[in-house]
Amino acid sequence: MISITPESISPVQLQGYLQSSVGPRPIAFASTIDKNGVPNLSPFSFFNVFSSNPPILIFSPARRVRDNTIKHTLINCESTKEVVINVVNYDIVQQMSLSSTEYPDGVNEFLKSGLTMLPSDNVKPFRVAESPVQFECKVNDIISLGTEGGAGNLIICQVVKLHISETILDKNGAIDQTKIDLVSRMGGNWYSRSNQGLFEIPKPLATLGIGVDAIPDFIKKSPVFDGNDLGMLGNVESLPTEQEIDIFVQENIQVKGVLSSADEMKVHHKAKDYLNNQDAVAAWKILLAKRV
Repeated sequence: MISITPESISPVQLQGYLQSSVGPRPIAFASTIDKNGVPNLSPFSFFNVFSSNPPILIFSPARRVRDNTIKHTLINCESTKEVVINVVNYDIVQQMSLSSTEYPDGVNEFLKSGLTMLPSDNVKPFRVAESPVQFECKVNDIISLGTEGGAGNLIICQVVKLHISETILDKNGAIDQTKIDLVSRMGGNWYSRSNQGLFEIPKPLATLGIGVDAIPDFIKKSPVFDGNDLGMLGNVESLPTEQEIDIFVQENIQVKGVLSSADEMKVHHKAKDYLNNQDAVAAWKILLAKRV
């Protein structure tokens, strides 16, 4: 067994050890607004419930390890003292991941992730309509744990109203743990699905995804694609060029056969196959092949 003092390794290494060994961690999908009313949406896995009477949730937007900057969520909570914490289930995990892209200040992550803004009853931040449980919260306190990169900021929230989808309830009105289908965070790119186990989502941090709002309607309105598919398609940095599409088609006989069909849904189902194999670029190429 190796033994390490925190001061002997870099903050990045320490963060990796902590996040890879303390898990699975629930995800607080936090919706806030800034002082000008601009919405913000971002996930945090330093999160849990700490009291039921009063109902208290705590999450921590840590200072970024790489450059010691702070996140918009923290700034907004300091300014408005309000937040909505939405739980994340498997149906929205790809869109949640896309929302963690570090878009510039003022960009609405609801639009980028393709999630629906639902007005709250008691606070100003919007709820995520697709989330099965949404907690409207007032911020009681914010405790800074340090000033260096990686330092947390404990946002202590009191639930003032909660919203639960009837679709996740059992016959007795309790939340069915199978139906809610929660996901949680592990180390690196890994997540855990509560009723099935581990899966991987590449981190969307190195580049800015085009966003679900940039996906053409013929794709967004297709019955073939769900929210996770759209999240993956929105996470590419740019669309393939005509030349890249032509090469892709010429090198794939099966793709040529699909494209020769008059049934566009066959093209969509083939794109879905690529998405199921984590290949969003190939999915984009076949979807755009008939339109370039």
